[in-house]
Amino acid sequence: MGEHGGEMSRRIMLRGAAVTGVAAPLLAACATDEEPGGSAGGSETGSGADGSSGGGATLETSDVPLEGGIILADEMVVVTQPSKGAFKAFSAVCTHRGCPVQTVSEGTINCSCHGSKFSIEDGSVLEGPATSALEGMSVSVEGDSVRVS
Repeated sequence: MGEHGGEMSRRIMLRGAAVTGVAAPLLAACATDEEPGGSAGGSETGSGADGSSGGGATLETSDVPLEGGIILADEMVVVTQPSKGAFKAFSAVCTHRGCPVQTVSEGTINCSCHGSKFSIEDGSVLEGPATSALEGMSVSVEGDSVRVS
């Protein structure tokens, strides 16, 4: 190989090390499904209020379609109404690769990054590649307002 062969192999080795150093954390972050929180479902209407103050989302009951839902992108929350007056809330972060879910339709919360679909009733996986349910959040209803915490 001679003098140039040794120089070339060092370059390849250094380039490989640089790529590996950058790629390894990215691959590790995406290698497995995360199971955030361990809770698979939101709370029923009127329950789940823990009395704590702090961040959360508040919206009108009329903003949440019956047998559908709404995505609150700024709060990264999905609020659904699987049956009349029953409100549920979930994280809007797909458990497969962390993409935000984009739509709620035909009884599912949908992530268009890789096609995962989750139930509007309990956040469970209806279609992969995700294998973990969306993290459930607490919901309380007072009058015409839905509060997620």
